[in-house]
Amino acid sequence: MSDHEVLHVRGRVLVGPEDVRDELWCVDGRITFERPAGEALEVTGWALPGLVDAHCHVGLDRHGPVDAATAEKQALTDRDAGALLLRDAGSPSDTRWIDDREDLPRIVRAGRHIARPRRYIRNYAHEIEPADLVEYVGREARRGDGWVKLVGDWIDREVGDLAPSWPRAEVGAAIAEAHRLGARVTAHCFAEDSLRDLVEAGIDCVEHATGLTEDTIPLFAERGVAIVPTLVNIATFPHLADGGEAKFPRWSAHMRRLHARRYDTVRAAFDAGIPVFVGTDAGGSLAHGLVAQEVEELTKAGIPALDALAATTWRARSWLGRPGLEEGAPADLVVYAEDPRADVRALAAPHRVVLRGRVIA
Repeated sequence: MSDHEVLHVRGRVLVGPEDVRDELWCVDGRITFERPAGEALEVTGWALPGLVDAHCHVGLDRHGPVDAATAEKQALTDRDAGALLLRDAGSPSDTRWIDDREDLPRIVRAGRHIARPRRYIRNYAHEIEPADLVEYVGREARRGDGWVKLVGDWIDREVGDLAPSWPRAEVGAAIAEAHRLGARVTAHCFAEDSLRDLVEAGIDCVEHATGLTEDTIPLFAERGVAIVPTLVNIATFPHLADGGEAKFPRWSAHMRRLHARRYDTVRAAFDAGIPVFVGTDAGGSLAHGLVAQEVEELTKAGIPALDALAATTWRARSWLGRPGLEEGAPADLVVYAEDPRADVRALAAPHRVVLRGRVIA
């Protein structure tokens, strides 16, 4: 379709959980609910705002930064799965060139991971000591798109298990600095012990959050701290535990326990009112394009289908400060042949992907 053609989407347009309309149009790459003059290319089905993967890594693989061609392939894979808004939760690569491509998803970047030396995946993070945390958080706050990513815990080889990365005073000062610069802060956390300090220090979000317990869930709910469970990634914990059992048996057993209660943890968080969003952790050891599987995982944890959909559409876009299917908004949407409210597995088979008003997949 050319840049000047008008697209008419009709059927069931899911503007919001309770706002369902019969049609919309895409004109000059923007959404309108007012019928324009002239001919239009028609697309029919159930339309949702472009899906959100709120935790992925474009420009990164299991070994570290990748070249532009690989990053492009990652972004295209997400796009074709219907994920048109990505929160890049840490990458050492400069992917700003993607912003100039009208055929690729929009990215909200969290800069580069910030970790302790030898306490995270090699070639991923700035590896620094606590005394430098405020400086590096300030640097990444300026480099990112309103987010900073900390590594809140990782295996401590001397302990033989997961352990917090940062002292309370330093992480509090760093989060305050990010907030001063207008950025929100999130942290990778698998275990239990870092969560209270991070939340009381003012953190805005926690990734994975497998260590939530009945002691910390009320604290998250009271402070409005969001979680992105990345259940498709947590599914790999038993394999990781098998690989590390001989050297770190305590860590291995801990990872298995976190995995075994993963669904109960997510459902308890949701029931307590903690905001839950969809993220896949693609780009490290996982492939891109898994957003539909993550939504299905949330329903397996007991989250109602409509809330699981909201976690990758309306609520997720609002949380990231990006519009959905609104008058004048960029025409980024996905059309399905079946109603995803009836069965979220419909998300795995987009009928049409529309990006900036163009049918591109």
